[in-house]
Amino acid sequence: MLLDCGATSLSALKRLGIDPGEIAAVFVSHLHGDHFGGLPFLILDGQFSRRTRPLAVVGPPGTATRLAQTMECLFPGSSTAPRRFAVEVTELAPGTGSTLCGVAVRAWEADHPSGAPAFLLRLDLAGKAIAYTGDTAWTGAIAEAAADADLLIAEAYYRDKHIPYHLRLADLNAHLDQLTAKRIILTHMSADVLAARHETALEPAYDGLTITL
Repeated sequence: MLLDCGATSLSALKRLGIDPGEIAAVFVSHLHGDHFGGLPFLILDGQFSRRTRPLAVVGPPGTATRLAQTMECLFPGSSTAPRRFAVEVTELAPGTGSTLCGVAVRAWEADHPSGAPAFLLRLDLAGKAIAYTGDTAWTGAIAEAAADADLLIAEAYYRDKHIPYHLRLADLNAHLDQLTAKRIILTHMSADVLAARHETALEPAYDGLTITL
């Protein structure tokens, strides 16, 4: 499974030796290109590699339409081209959930306009819970989604500079007493945060990081 699928996700999977055909499901937090823009490439790779396994895509309302529009923009005719595998899109409403490919997913509304609702996500699988902020300003729903989770993957866009609709490292530090996840990993970091990553007690992500829960 993938949590979001940005424009470079396909090349990153191949660089890490992960077969894209083994991806059964993609859980999309919101419909900005750096979070879902890699889906057309993942789908076309499956088509060219003769994939037969269905691909589940879970996202906010409007995901199916935006995906088709993006595919047509990038590769005209690709959204309706015959394929050996199904792309099965499930659209969630904020505050709802579903179970797909053995993963129970719940969605909370984030504070991040993207032409469709943006989500905080919580995935429960194999007895573990993973919470993910996607992109969002601080909202109390983050603490709810991350409650007692085994892992919280949290945006930390800047250290303390206010960027509308994004989480700062300062926001996470200010609300640490509300975050009961067992482990917090920082992602979506600007150069500002990356340059000071050794100055925070929170753990920054890096390309290729493997986490055991």
